[in-house]
Amino acid sequence: MTTKTQELKLDIERIGTVSAILTQPDGARACCVLAHGAGADMRHAFMAKTAEGLADRGIATFRFNFPYMEEKKGRPDQPAVAHATVRAAVAEAAKLCPGVLLVAGGKSFGGRMTSQAQSKAPLPGVKGLAFLGFPLHAAKKPSSERAEHLAGIAIPMLFLQGTRDELADLGHLKPVITSLGAKARLHEVEGGDHSFAVLKKSGRTNEEALTEVLDTLAAWIDQIA
Repeated sequence: MTTKTQELKLDIERIGTVSAILTQPDGARACCVLAHGAGADMRHAFMAKTAEGLADRGIATFRFNFPYMEEKKGRPDQPAVAHATVRAAVAEAAKLCPGVLLVAGGKSFGGRMTSQAQSKAPLPGVKGLAFLGFPLHAAKKPSSERAEHLAGIAIPMLFLQGTRDELADLGHLKPVITSLGAKARLHEVEGGDHSFAVLKKSGRTNEEALTEVLDTLAAWIDQIA
């Protein structure tokens, strides 16, 4: 399978322009709009490995920077700016990958901004949301307030969460997902942290844990197709 990678620019109405990357295998059956986490941009190793791994599974990815990261500012954008960026990315991905299943989400902050955008007004064409470590609360401050907006989302949602994730206590996350009903699914990565890294004593590698994440994500995409 041949994969094409394009360096692009994404225009966000009334906000500006950010960098983006389309990773597109031949005959891709789906495209995932993938937003980065709060502390690292779209080129971070986790984002790159995720894009490469999904391409190996026949799924394209559209990665992009939020404006604050493009401008190398330390503080994340206000939600309205982040939501507008997600919407622009979804629209551009739909143009670049016409006729294929479109899903959206991302790592931590990026996934949460995507879900907030979806809760305010459905993202055109998006059939599901995937969270690679949903940041339910601040470290060591268990709460479920950040998940309140999820109740307003009608499309399928996949939560990929490490059991050692300090930003998503499973005792708080599981009731949230149960309350969302059949549209939400939780997949626990045993021993994984917020980035699915595992301890050496677990008997497996970080690469094996990421393979589990990507296999689960690809299977879920096929289920909602």
